[in-house]
Amino acid sequence: MALYHLLICLSLALLIPTNSQNITAILDNFPEYSTYNSYLSQTKVCDEINSHETVTCLVLPNSAMSSLVSKQSLAGIKNALRLLSLLDYFDPQKLHDLTRGTTLTTTLYQTTGNAPGNLGFVNITNLRGGRVGFASAKPGSAFDATYTKSVKQIPYNLSVLEISAPITFPGLMDAPAPSNLTALLEKAGCKIFASLISSSGVLKMYESAMDKGFTLFAPNDDAFKADGVPDLTTMSSADLVTVLQYHALPSYKPKASLKTTKGAIATMASGGPGNYDLSVITHGDDVSLDTGVDTSRVASTVLDDTPTCVLTVDNILLPSELFGGAPTPSARGPLAPSPLLGPATAPAPEEAAPSDAPAAEAPAPSPKSSKSGKKKKASPHAHSPPAPPDDSSPEAAPSDAPAADESATPNDKGAAAMRSIAGPASLLFGSVCMIVTLGLV
Repeated sequence: MALYHLLICLSLALLIPTNSQNITAILDNFPEYSTYNSYLSQTKVCDEINSHETVTCLVLPNSAMSSLVSKQSLAGIKNALRLLSLLDYFDPQKLHDLTRGTTLTTTLYQTTGNAPGNLGFVNITNLRGGRVGFASAKPGSAFDATYTKSVKQIPYNLSVLEISAPITFPGLMDAPAPSNLTALLEKAGCKIFASLISSSGVLKMYESAMDKGFTLFAPNDDAFKADGVPDLTTMSSADLVTVLQYHALPSYKPKASLKTTKGAIATMASGGPGNYDLSVITHGDDVSLDTGVDTSRVASTVLDDTPTCVLTVDNILLPSELFGGAPTPSARGPLAPSPLLGPATAPAPEEAAPSDAPAAEAPAPSPKSSKSGKKKKASPHAHSPPAPPDDSSPEAAPSDAPAADESATPNDKGAAAMRSIAGPASLLFGSVCMIVTLGLV
């Protein structure tokens, strides 16, 4: 009987829908936005959109998007796409019913911390003739972009709206200055790691990959000084190069993209003997990397300049192919002297046992932990957009503009609200049912 109640409760929990959105999968059904969709993937802005609970995407038809990206860097295009991603829900009804006819709303670009002042906001204003205009929050900006039509809504989580032109302001798409990798690492508190990649020659390998797709996990200085961490300067040159290559990916993976990564990811060392791959562990906003020997938390973003990303990590990444038989850092002995780390602190000598004391029994050997099975490498994917058709932007008010007294029914809003809380409700309901069922047992 208890099992019967358990099955019923689990079945009911599974019947409650959960929220999940994949902006690129949605736009795959609309070839008129293929160029926009392709750049969402190339810049990884799609992962940032998918990680937010509520987003309105202002999409551009292929002709308008092609004009925007012409002769622009990926980093500049990424800024423009972030500015087109509003962190609020706007459907056609809400656009035409703005309080006082205008509002400022925040965007993904504002969350980067790179937006000067309030230029990470977008001004939405009701214009004459029933049109809705979009402009930069910079004072005096013209409403060159207007609402054209609704594409897709998942109330109140995701709304996709077409607009006639991009939203920009001077400096938004400026190409960033070339990055000095070692200077960035030293400023971020990774001086020991910067010294290792320079002296080993791995820096040149990194620099040659930075314009093709590159992600670096740089351990901070404290990671090298932690108790029991092996001294990398005593390794052979070949093994040291392998370990340093293990700290980099031959692909662009900012933190938001790591959150959505499934399975193993290949590193720059993966082409050598063994797998030398990493697994990603996520818990809320926290992201950690699993080497098979230990885990390391991704601490901060030093540089996110598409297609290059530099992140700091709390621990040295030790590949299981080289350190699989080694104990975890907490169980290792003291550090050996190192020219980079300085002399290690010697442990206090133990008092000698008296000569007439009985001999101590030898401890039983502890079994060594081993990791079985091999991880599969993640294969990279390319996204090539089709040739864009010639689209035009209407100047008149959109055909779906509602009348002034038109509004959504309470039932529609109630149903949408239920969908927006379905995920947490499903988990809570399932947990309560499990507790009740166990009580019945």
